[in-house]
Amino acid sequence: MQLKKSWVMTLALTSVLALSACGNGGANNTGGNAAATNEGSGAKISGSILASGSTALQPLVELVAENFMDKNAGVDIQVQGGGSGTGLTQVAEKQVDIGNSDVFAEEKLKDKDAEKAAALVDHQVAVVAIAAVTHPDAGVDSLTKQQLLDIFTGKVSNWKEVGGADQKIQIINRPGSSGTRATFESFALGTKTEDIPGSIQEDSSGTVKKMIGETPGAIGYLALSYLDDSIKTLSLDGVEASVDNVISGKYPVWAYEHMYTNGEPNETVKAFLDFFLTDEVQTGEVVELGYIPAVKMQVTRDVSGNVTAK
Repeated sequence: MQLKKSWVMTLALTSVLALSACGNGGANNTGGNAAATNEGSGAKISGSILASGSTALQPLVELVAENFMDKNAGVDIQVQGGGSGTGLTQVAEKQVDIGNSDVFAEEKLKDKDAEKAAALVDHQVAVVAIAAVTHPDAGVDSLTKQQLLDIFTGKVSNWKEVGGADQKIQIINRPGSSGTRATFESFALGTKTEDIPGSIQEDSSGTVKKMIGETPGAIGYLALSYLDDSIKTLSLDGVEASVDNVISGKYPVWAYEHMYTNGEPNETVKAFLDFFLTDEVQTGEVVELGYIPAVKMQVTRDVSGNVTAK
């Protein structure tokens, strides 16, 4: 009799364990994949995120997204370029979850779009610096602000006019929607410029880099994350475009990297944005790709471009 009672209890316990195991793959399990775990909180998250915008920020977002998805198998993140203006417009229209931008939304979405800009929530994840770059054979190492302006407005058309090779200058520009262009014009040139005849316009920073490296006499501008030996990086007024010079405020061509959401983000998007600000990412991917953690900056910059010491 005692043996029969023990057998019944064992059978009951086995059934409970089996039901419990089935329950773990229930509502949070979609298509056979368990929902993701938001590390640090213990909360399970799942879902998809679509981000678009700045190509200067794109390499960082893509790398951090890969890391986040590795840790959270239930989350799918797609990252598209198109420029800051595109990202801001799409997030304002709720076409994407995150709009990546090198400029404040208030700068880009003005006048009739000011109300849309006011609805966006700013998440500053890093600082990006922009440098003027040339084909390696241009023959210059540094240009003044005035020389750069003269080049991009067509007043100077040959490198020998600024101490370089006897070679025609070929401008590789970004479109007007580009936050990289806005940052470069604001802090390297001091004014907006029109595209001069013969200049080339490209939507992607990656394409700009490729064309400058392959086109004799070419000049353009890129985020530090794109720089390598295939192109020549120029100093501005004798100041090198280095991380240390940006942090101290000596090098002026920099901007915050923004990831805007339309209102407060949902749980999955918030988890991704929070992950961006962890020490793991800020001292890891942010630094590795040539960006600068915002907390390291010794100066701040407001929406009007005014810089003050911290």
